[in-house]
Amino acid sequence: MTTAAIEAVGLGKKYGRLGKAAVRDCSFRVPQGRICALVGPNGAGKSTLLGQLAGLVRPSEGEVKVMGKAPGDAREHIAFLAQEKPLYPQFTIGETLRMGHELNPGRWDAGRAARIVGEGNLDLTTKVRALSGGQRTRVALALCLGKQPDLLLLDEPMADLDPLARHQLMGNLLAEAGESGTTVVISSHILAELEGACDYLLLMENGRVRLGGETDELLSAHALLSGPVAEIDAGTTVIESRVTGRQMTALVRRDGPVGGAWEVDEPTLEELLLAHMRSPDAPSLLTPSAEPRTLTPVRTTTGAAA
Repeated sequence: MTTAAIEAVGLGKKYGRLGKAAVRDCSFRVPQGRICALVGPNGAGKSTLLGQLAGLVRPSEGEVKVMGKAPGDAREHIAFLAQEKPLYPQFTIGETLRMGHELNPGRWDAGRAARIVGEGNLDLTTKVRALSGGQRTRVALALCLGKQPDLLLLDEPMADLDPLARHQLMGNLLAEAGESGTTVVISSHILAELEGACDYLLLMENGRVRLGGETDELLSAHALLSGPVAEIDAGTTVIESRVTGRQMTALVRRDGPVGGAWEVDEPTLEELLLAHMRSPDAPSLLTPSAEPRTLTPVRTTTGAAA
């Protein structure tokens, strides 16, 4: 069996004296080579989960493996870009890339890093503090991808960019990841932007993973019903239903008979995600590839950041 890029069982993280849980009882798997969207409302636990996967936040409970290792032992395989894009402002772009080379001996791809920077028409002598938000993002991505990671973790990497810059950098990112076979987990609030880019999905809410698996399989597991207001057959799991005048729309799981005179369509990714986020009590769903296979929960007593 191929080692998963990420595998977690019972993963949790609590903060503070009262033990407030940012991540709780997360169990999921991401196969290698996937472009995975990590989505959910603010406060869902996405940044904490990414910190755990990067080996920067120690779990309070449960277990997680990255490329078959504990995250702290797999850092040479991981590149992590936080929302703040923490670059040294006094460095030039050239000095930043040289730092990447020094910190990643044997893995650094200078040509790739230079190509990503060059596509933005950036002068290597420019100080980081003089760069715009989009230029900083490009340099940070060059630093991450130049490392040739097996797993690339991105926390809202393009939130401060205009739509054109987001589109261009997303295209660069997907092309580079596809060429190298890198597994990518990207957290974003731009749902429509992810639909054509990601083939895997993790939806988090209240610290838990509520949906996980191949995007196509999750979409085909649901149906969007529309028609005159009517009862939905018993035995069908209703995620959300909405009535406008005499018309009703409902997102349901394809686990029972639909019946009636409904018009039945497959939802878009945005429709699927929004319906689940508006219905936090809806049952969770993991496709077979997203179910953990090799780990058993390990309870720990420490909760400090690594």
